[in-house]
Amino acid sequence: MTVTIYHNPDCGTSRNTLAMIRNAGIEPTVIEYLSTPPSRDALKAMIADAGLSVREAIREKGTPFDELGLADPALDDDALLDAMLVHPILINRPFVITPIGTRLCRPSEVVLDILPETHKGPFAKEDGEQVLDTEGKRLV
Repeated sequence: MTVTIYHNPDCGTSRNTLAMIRNAGIEPTVIEYLSTPPSRDALKAMIADAGLSVREAIREKGTPFDELGLADPALDDDALLDAMLVHPILINRPFVITPIGTRLCRPSEVVLDILPETHKGPFAKEDGEQVLDTEGKRLV
C-alpha cells in the first residue's frame, strides 16, 4: 500500500501518526512539508480529498496566523492558500494520503480510518495513551 505523510518531526501528533503507519507494517513516503511544501494544486487536492475547507486546514497555534490577519472572514480560499504556501507552518499536520482516503490526522488515531487492519500488536502514543490492543485492534 502506498502511503504518504506530510510530516513535521517536531510535532508529537505527527510522530504518533507516523508510528501508527509503521505499526501497520507500512513504510510511508515521508514528506517534511516545512522544507518541501506541497504544490498549490497538491495542497488544494489534499484539503478537498480530506473533506475540509481551506480554513479548516490552517494551523493557528505557533504560526504567523494572527500577525497575517488570516482570521479575517473576507479572505477567500486563494488568499489563504497563498499564505499557506509562503508560510508552510500554516498547513495543519499531519496530512496522510492512502488509497483508502486522505485525512488530516488530528487526533493521530484518525489515520486508522485509512489504513488496512495489518497492525502488529499493541500501540501507545508518546503520552502513553493506548490506541491498539495486544492483537492490534483499535481501542479508541
